[in-house]
Amino acid sequence: MPERKTSRGYRHVADKFNIAGLTPRKAETIAAPRVLECPIQLEAVVEAVHEIAEGDERLKGGAMTFEVRVQRVHAEEDILVAGNPNRIDPDKWRPLIMSFQKFYGLGAQVHPSTLAEVPEAKYRSPDVDRARQLITAAKVNWPERPSVETQSTK
Repeated sequence: MPERKTSRGYRHVADKFNIAGLTPRKAETIAAPRVLECPIQLEAVVEAVHEIAEGDERLKGGAMTFEVRVQRVHAEEDILVAGNPNRIDPDKWRPLIMSFQKFYGLGAQVHPSTLAEVPEAKYRSPDVDRARQLITAAKVNWPERPSVETQSTK
């Protein structure tokens, strides 16, 4: 562990699931486990890594951003839009957000958006079809299981 992290209170823990009290679940398209207690889980692969402040020798290597390709989404049924199994209902899902090193939830909608009226399919990139093709191809090698996985953390 780098000294700069140790000095900020970070520590290495090999069994992160156990110390956090979380339950690992096997992913379908990647090696890393999913977290049962999370109502939405994304299976993704890293496409690119971008260093922040590459031109500043003092800051270089201190922070990075990761570009990922989502290959599979798992979502609990009780946060989906009724009658639409591919859409999260923002009024039912309350993600935890970190802002200035403090955790916050979401409040009520502030203002309606005309963007929300545009059909979702118009926003889709070819990645959605590519991911579905990968999953369909991979299912040939999987044991029989339900096509939509639902979990309850209650």
